[in-house]
Amino acid sequence: MKRRNFLGLMGAAGVSATLATKAQAGGNVHFEGYPGSRGVLFDATRCIGCRKCEIGCNEVNNLAKPEKPFTDLTVLDTARRTENEAYTVVNKYDQEGGAPVYRKIQCMHCLEPSCASACFVAAFAKQPSGAVTYDESVCVGCRYCMIACPFEIPTYTYDDPITPKVIKCDLCDANIKAGKISVPGCVNSCPKEALVYGEREELLKIARNRIGANPDKYIDHIYGEREVGGTSWLFISGVPFSEIGLREDLGVTSGPELNSGALSVVAMVPALWPLLLAGVYGITRRTDKINTQEKADAVAQAITETQDKANSDMKAAMERARNDKEATVKREVAKALEEAAKAAEEGDVEKEEEGA
Repeated sequence: MKRRNFLGLMGAAGVSATLATKAQAGGNVHFEGYPGSRGVLFDATRCIGCRKCEIGCNEVNNLAKPEKPFTDLTVLDTARRTENEAYTVVNKYDQEGGAPVYRKIQCMHCLEPSCASACFVAAFAKQPSGAVTYDESVCVGCRYCMIACPFEIPTYTYDDPITPKVIKCDLCDANIKAGKISVPGCVNSCPKEALVYGEREELLKIARNRIGANPDKYIDHIYGEREVGGTSWLFISGVPFSEIGLREDLGVTSGPELNSGALSVVAMVPALWPLLLAGVYGITRRTDKINTQEKADAVAQAITETQDKANSDMKAAMERARNDKEATVKREVAKALEEAAKAAEEGDVEKEEEGA
């Protein structure tokens, strides 16, 4: 977005804020999701912590290889979270008196995403495909999305000072739409079918069937069916969800509805952006002007110094030439006088010889 367009957008937002318009972060109507939208079902009883899903994600998204190879399972001994070069990670959760349980962590792709409701430039959007996508071209780096996300998923490229952006899983939405792959990279790489990709309604049926067929194996709950209004990423587990790092205090109210009151303040933030950016722009222009003048002064000074040095060198050269000329003349005069004296002396000797 060009500066002019951005300032125009922020100006419009500022006007709306001054008119006391209410933030459109939430409403009274619960969104049940787009018909036919897709998601992923994760079965914690089938995950073996092999990290193959991390490999699939890394390859599909052309991410940098981690410092430790994916075959190094010692990384599971430390709790990890998603980051700039890791859209998904697997964590291990030790169980007292039993085998450890593993959980895959990535964006939950909420039906009503808090990140989208908190973003005043609409950089995040819930797609009909089920994915929550991010448009870096309009992002202004405010990072409200990171604060709003109840699962603490979005990360920020602090190490990129030129074009920083927010990073998170996008459910391989672009690659699937382009026909490059048919399922997300993580799902395709799972050797134990702990991940199932499909329409959300079908995934809920699969989850209910597994729980019904094995009531002693599973907790009778599908995590993500109702949490924070529902998510496109669903979980079933044989241990309480709190024991595999999932929050059980979120309730069923969607993030935007919960945040609508607090986010009404966000409408005031864009109102300040034009003033802030105008100030920054003015300072930048002044700095540029000063820098330009300083460069011009520096060039002029350099030219003057160069010219002075050239004049000095020329004067010195002319002085040396004059001195050399005078010395040469003196030498030649002295030489001529010497030769004349010698010639006169030889003439006198010849006369004396003739007289004798």
